[in-house]
Amino acid sequence: MSTTAVHTNEHIGHDDAHDHEHHELNFVEKYIFSTDHKTIAKQFLITGIIWALIGGGLSIIFRLQLGFPDMNLEWLRPILGKWITSTGQIDSEFYLALVTMHGTIMVFFVLTAGLSGTFSNFLIPLQIGARDMASGFLNMLSYWFFFLSGVIMFISFFIETGPASAGWTVYPPLSALPTAMQGSGLGMTLWLVAMVFFIVSSLLGGINYVTTVINLRTQGMSFFRLPLTIWAFFLTAVIGILSFPVLFSAALLLVFDRSFGTSFYLSDIYIGGEALPNVGGSPILYQHLFWFLGHPEVYIVILPALGITSEVIATNSRKPIFGYKAMILSLLGITILSFVVWAHHMFVSGLSPFLGSIFMFLTLIIAVPSAVKAFNYLTTLWRGNIIFTPAMLFSIGLVSFFISGGLTGIFLGNSAVDINLHDTYFVVAHFHLVMGSASFFGMMAGIYHWFPKMFGRMMNEKLGYIHFWLTFVGVYLVFFPLHYIGIAGFPRRYYSFTNFDAFQDFTDLNTFVSVAAIITFSAQFIFLFNFFYNIFRGRKAPANPWGSNTLEWTTPRVPGHGNWEGDIPKVYRWPYDYSKPGAPEDFIPQHIPLTETPESNLPHEVEQLKEEGIEVKAANAGKS
Repeated sequence: MSTTAVHTNEHIGHDDAHDHEHHELNFVEKYIFSTDHKTIAKQFLITGIIWALIGGGLSIIFRLQLGFPDMNLEWLRPILGKWITSTGQIDSEFYLALVTMHGTIMVFFVLTAGLSGTFSNFLIPLQIGARDMASGFLNMLSYWFFFLSGVIMFISFFIETGPASAGWTVYPPLSALPTAMQGSGLGMTLWLVAMVFFIVSSLLGGINYVTTVINLRTQGMSFFRLPLTIWAFFLTAVIGILSFPVLFSAALLLVFDRSFGTSFYLSDIYIGGEALPNVGGSPILYQHLFWFLGHPEVYIVILPALGITSEVIATNSRKPIFGYKAMILSLLGITILSFVVWAHHMFVSGLSPFLGSIFMFLTLIIAVPSAVKAFNYLTTLWRGNIIFTPAMLFSIGLVSFFISGGLTGIFLGNSAVDINLHDTYFVVAHFHLVMGSASFFGMMAGIYHWFPKMFGRMMNEKLGYIHFWLTFVGVYLVFFPLHYIGIAGFPRRYYSFTNFDAFQDFTDLNTFVSVAAIITFSAQFIFLFNFFYNIFRGRKAPANPWGSNTLEWTTPRVPGHGNWEGDIPKVYRWPYDYSKPGAPEDFIPQHIPLTETPESNLPHEVEQLKEEGIEVKAANAGKS
């Protein structure tokens, strides 16, 4: 928007690119401590994939326990060591540690850092027309703080008392008392330290993303010409900047309670019949602080996936995205409302019914902008000339999960219903569909779609199709039945149900879910082979394999540091000019001037040219 800022960006960026041509970077500078946003994006991606394998593997271990409670798991002793009991079962306390670490890894390390860290880094400069992020150095620090956080979290698996065991929400008093259980000791301390570094990483990244979008857009790139991917990444960063410091304060107060004798979250606690000296604190305070981040975190996870889906669906439907401004307004609505619904996670905490009714109302209201997005996706697909690439299939899968999982959210948004369902597998099924699986599918769509730009090669489409269908069917086979056993009363986080006569009728269904989970997890190795093999051996990608309009496809096949070899292209139109009447091709990239497409200009575009002093006749006079 600011012409001065834009020209400054282009001039300085071009000089930087010129300097890099004369300074050969060594391996460490180029691939490890790189300040190039594309390399940093790949670092986030590879690290996120590694963590996804670890987090997914943990879920398979505890699904073995749930689905086959009488199975002898002695064969896991080389991996789990003393956490396999003498009878060949998983230790009950370690089971809670598995659940805790699975949730932490998947929510924060995979679906926050792996998804947003990868695609915000990779696409923001390329799609807005910038040489790099506003600060390459802070961008590099963002990744390495994330890496350090991951190392600390990984170390906690190998300590004597095991990793944190208070659930991924680490509620006190279990997390505030080091003597409460084995996983409340050093493992809990390492969890808190790791999360502090993770929060620092997220804040460094978020500040960089917001600054870059505001200040470094190329000439002509107004806010209403930004791709919906950039809107999603931008607003995700805003949510993170405003909410992650609250989690930092919650963790800091928890450290004080654990190590310095304070009583922010503790009061009237007895251990072995002995009263602890802590008086005046409340664990409910922690819940408020945690969920003030925890619910916006849901949208930190899902908004980037929705932005990616918007781009992929429009491109592969060969149609303009339906309701571009409505999509932006829905993103803004979700961003604002995400900060005022946190207490719907606390309906069972003794929350005032009056406050509960307010949060229930706000929770149901947030369904409106979410429904706008779902409707606009379906309308974009309607009568489109759809190309079923793997990325398109994963995007359609996301829409499916977003709708089906979102519908169950309406049940849980009602406080009277939530009180009965909150601690059951119904909640597990809901958030794994609408947040976990939908975001994962958005991440997969992004990888398949932008892999050619990341690595200059194509992934194997047939393997992509197999990966999609096995994963899509598998996810529904895993989480759809969990709704039923949740309604039947199956409590979540329980180690075993063999002693409950009422649950014996559901044993076969639990076994079925575990088998489906194992098959779904195994299908991800098809993706791993497809991904890593084709980085080195894949077919070389054409310059614009999908016929997309956005600026990243105007760069060299594998862009260097600085992205464009010459001047940064100027932008003359929005990013969704697909199948425009009168145009010789079914896409017109953003950098093509309106003066070069007189045969397809719409009346409002002719008016725009007239304002610039250029007389051009409208080819589509009756269309708007």
